[in-house]
Amino acid sequence: MDGPEGSTGQPGPADRSHRSSVSSVGARAADVLVYLADDSMVPLAVENLPSLSAHELHRAIREVLQLPDIALDAFALWLVSPLLEVQLKPKHQPYKLGRQWQELLLRFTDAPDDDVAMDEPSLQFRRNVFFPKWRELQIHDKEVLRLLYEEAKGNVLAARYPCDVEDCEALGALVCRVQLGPYQPGQPAACALREKLDSFLPAHLCKRGHGLFAALRGRGAKTSTGEQGLLNAYRRVQEGADSDSECEASLSPHYRAYLLKCHELPFYGCAFFHGEIDKPAQGFLYRGGRKPVSVAISLDGVHVIDCREKHVLLGLRFQELSWDHTSPEEEECVLWLEFDGDNEGTPVNKLLKIYSKQAELMSSLIEYCIELSQAAEAAASHEAGPTSASGSLPPPHQRPQLRRQGSVVCSRIQHLSTIDYVEEGETIKRVKPKRSTSFFSRQLSLGQGSYTVVQPADSLEQG
Repeated sequence: MDGPEGSTGQPGPADRSHRSSVSSVGARAADVLVYLADDSMVPLAVENLPSLSAHELHRAIREVLQLPDIALDAFALWLVSPLLEVQLKPKHQPYKLGRQWQELLLRFTDAPDDDVAMDEPSLQFRRNVFFPKWRELQIHDKEVLRLLYEEAKGNVLAARYPCDVEDCEALGALVCRVQLGPYQPGQPAACALREKLDSFLPAHLCKRGHGLFAALRGRGAKTSTGEQGLLNAYRRVQEGADSDSECEASLSPHYRAYLLKCHELPFYGCAFFHGEIDKPAQGFLYRGGRKPVSVAISLDGVHVIDCREKHVLLGLRFQELSWDHTSPEEEECVLWLEFDGDNEGTPVNKLLKIYSKQAELMSSLIEYCIELSQAAEAAASHEAGPTSASGSLPPPHQRPQLRRQGSVVCSRIQHLSTIDYVEEGETIKRVKPKRSTSFFSRQLSLGQGSYTVVQPADSLEQG
């Protein structure tokens, strides 16, 4: 069996119940339930389910939902359970993978045996990890936009996408507009929002002790910062020329606005993996230990996210890192990330050790994302020609600008326990600014990356 193409990691925001996608199987017709990002279901009656490919099921879903051709690239089929999620390749046979689910759990998770025995996946129609953001900008179909919006909203509300408070409020305001219509002072629906604040903001930002939108009622307790910010942002949501129309098409600009705001997040559209990192030493009585992290991998790079604090610990574009992994046969499963840094002003090379049974999958996904990115850039350069001033693609490796200090999307390298080292001859020495080569050969080709290695000489060699 080929390995999964996309993500095998933490459960997604739609995984609120333990559910199955197949009600009956065999050579006769079987009823298959495919779950969408809004937790609705698409029932399919299919023949010969055991031999049916993901590509064939994908086509059936597109026909039922009447989606345009771009949906073939924008979405993929996923097998998802509370313990594991896997993006399927078109040639994969979902039923057969479902029958092998326990093997996948034992191989890629640390779940207890009892949980493994009880776990059962559902089939979900989700965004394709390999669908680039610039192509998403070309989508105009309202149903495709809605599905992408629902999935992005779920990731924001579940705090899988760490967001600053200001961004959460702006995104929550767009959800208010979609669900409640244009802002109207004193409307009853707005007053009722205090009971479902977590429909608009991530749970860790919800302040249940305060009355939501008290300003609308003219009485009650003072609203919390997040609630008042949400109210102010809701007031500012801009309406189009057709804002008085109640048709679904009028929501498309708001779906698009939500997605454009999410595009500012460097990890939007990523695949998530579960891992652990060593806690940094703190004080004389430091006793060690590990902290859980999410590793988010996309076409733009790798981000290590603190699951508890809801912020980024490390964000690297592919040209800024070198990587490798170790397998269980060698030692504990580990993904190694190597990148430039400094130690008290001294240039050093840093190694981050991520413990995860999914290290091999993460390593393969990094390699495949790099291949896709390089192919896209080569094709764009060929189409644009040497004299073209601009093209349809954004500048390669363009990263959203960080707009505020302390942003949750900024790296917090000081919170990491890394191995700082240099290489001098055949001896590895820590925290000395002399090194001539990377530990790992797995990185972008020579001349394409900005990752550098510390040299004994003055010049620097591209990694």
